[in-house]
Order: sequence, then C-alpha cells, then structure tokens
Amino acid sequence: MSVEILTYGALGARLNISPEAARSLAKRLRLPRSLSEHGKALVSVDLAEIRHTPQPPGGRRAGNIALLTTKIEALQAEIARLEASAASHRADFERERERADRLMVELLQATAETTAAREATARLEGEVAALRTGDRAGGSIDGHGQAARRVGHLAATLVEADRKAARG
Repeated sequence: MSVEILTYGALGARLNISPEAARSLAKRLRLPRSLSEHGKALVSVDLAEIRHTPQPPGGRRAGNIALLTTKIEALQAEIARLEASAASHRADFERERERADRLMVELLQATAETTAAREATARLEGEVAALRTGDRAGGSIDGHGQAARRVGHLAATLVEADRKAARG
C-alpha cells in the first residue's frame, strides 16, 4: 500500500485516461488534494486501491449522441403537439369567454326590463286600488269626473307600456 502524490496529468497517464477524467475520478473518490509550488493540483492516491477500467474513447459518445438526438426529436415533437393542443384550448376558452360576456349583457338587460315592469305593475296596481276605493265611497259628480280621468290616465299608461314592450 504505497501512496503516491500525482498531478491529474500523471494520474491520467498511469490509469490510461485523460487528465479531465483523472480529475473527475479524484473528485468522485474524494481523494485528498493539495497545490504544488507551481500551482498545479496534486492528488494523494494509492493506485492499488483504485479499480478503474477506462471506457473506450468515442464509442460511448457516438451511441449517446444518436440516442440523445432521437430523444430530442421526440421531445420536440411532443412540445409541438402540446403547443397545438394549448392553442386549441385557448381558442375554446376565448370563444366561451365571449359567449359568457354576451349572456351577461342579456341577463343585465333582462334584469333591467324586469325591474321596470315590476315598477309599472306596482304603480298600475296602486291606481287600480285607488279607483276601487273611490267607487266604494260612492262619490258625487265631481268624484265621478275624477274617476273618469283616472281611468283615462290608466288606459293611456297601459297603452304606453304595451308600446314599450313591443319596442323592446
């Protein structure tokens, strides 16, 4: 068990790997490191304890590049499909939003018309009730003239309400 102090280049030469691979191996194995007088990194290593078999250069990369290229193309196709689906969903959303806006306008108009109709109904019911109470009290000639005016006013109001309903 002999511990040697080597640079990454020397370690790579001993293990038949590149200096970058030697540096990566030293980091992965958490080998003790220090700096030389020249500023180069030195690694304390016992070569007998390291069981490293180098991978053949380039063979692994070519297979990985082809595999990764295939995966990238598949992912790009998936992205395109998802973008098309999102665009379709967005169009549906916009169409439904416009429809909801139209329905809201119609609802507000119907509410306003209903409120106006209720007010007119209440006013007309009040006038009818006033006419009925006037008839019961039995009136003089002056009371009859007033009742006739009220009936005429009521008839005019009904005609006006009918015309508004026909327009709306």
